[in-house]
Amino acid sequence: MDRSFFSHISSAFLGISALGMATLGFLWLTPGSSAPPAKADGAWRLLDGVRYENLTIFPVVSSGGYDTGAFLTLEDGLSSAEITVREQGAETLIRNRGEGRTVPPVYNGPSVNQLVLINHSKRPLLLLAGELVSGGKQDRIIAKDRIVAPGADPLPLDVFCVEHGRWSAGSQFTAAKTIVHPSVRENAAVKQKQSEVWASVANGSNVSGSAGGSMSETVTVNAAPPVVSSADISRTMAAEAPTQSYSKIYDSKRVNGSVDTVVNEVQRRFRKETSGLKGEEVVGVVVAYGGEVAWSDIFASSELFDHYWTKLLRSYAVEAVARPMLREGASRDDAREFLRHLDGHEQSESEPGVYRWRETSEGQLSQIELDALQPKVITLHRLVVRRTS
Repeated sequence: MDRSFFSHISSAFLGISALGMATLGFLWLTPGSSAPPAKADGAWRLLDGVRYENLTIFPVVSSGGYDTGAFLTLEDGLSSAEITVREQGAETLIRNRGEGRTVPPVYNGPSVNQLVLINHSKRPLLLLAGELVSGGKQDRIIAKDRIVAPGADPLPLDVFCVEHGRWSAGSQFTAAKTIVHPSVRENAAVKQKQSEVWASVANGSNVSGSAGGSMSETVTVNAAPPVVSSADISRTMAAEAPTQSYSKIYDSKRVNGSVDTVVNEVQRRFRKETSGLKGEEVVGVVVAYGGEVAWSDIFASSELFDHYWTKLLRSYAVEAVARPMLREGASRDDAREFLRHLDGHEQSESEPGVYRWRETSEGQLSQIELDALQPKVITLHRLVVRRTS
């Protein structure tokens, strides 16, 4: 038989095989499956850092984001009354607006570390660790990133208290339009310890450079003291925030002026650095204090980033003024390390068809990713933190 015949048969077989492998690859990535997040490593580009005093922020840009308009945020949900947050046992009956039915309470009495949340809207609700809700018996922050499905039953919501000195009836819970600064977020999202959350609220930072204080390996004895010291925060609590309320401490005259200076200057420089982008949009940032890259927040879309940016920038500024004033700056190569996917021990939890939460630890770094599973797999938020212990 002609050798060319075998050549044609071989070529056809290889073509069919390639088509089959491509089809299998498509099937492996169908929505709702246990496939990895749609955004792969290398999908982001890091711009030059925007620096002011001891704070450097590197914009993260992407040429291809996702449509995240279907998701409701906590601030918008509470403002529009599409979301209800209550103390456990605080209400005898709660009306589920989505279905027009009354849901009897199924929870125990009020608890420091748990609230009740109901999503009345027709959209999935996105919650980020560190978002503050004000009111009730104490101000609280969300303990973990998660998604709450529309029309779900009342949810026992894990939280941490950021108002140590009050346990009394207060106003209805409202969004404080605040994300707590990284030292507090780390203790909530990574360490998950209430005592350390309180400590970081009262101290301002997990890192101290003052005389007699503990210092991380990157803090030298020659560092200038923080603009806002632990002593300043203590005086603020005594004079303006006797219940140790996070909002009252960090919105006080003693602290607020220093934070506003950093926010306004960084915002001005950030706009200048990102104003000339063509075909790319800002989806996140990598944050450094002095020469140490410490934090990153990256989102699935520029719309989500824009929604959280003002609150995040203020949180980074609070951390900056409470840390020793190290003058050296971080390099872009160091910051780029926060864009790679960590390879280490992983733990996860999920709600089928709604979300998957994953934490990966490698050395001193922790990576937390929140994946939406419907209508397709999307990593909505990715956090990387350099742990302080």
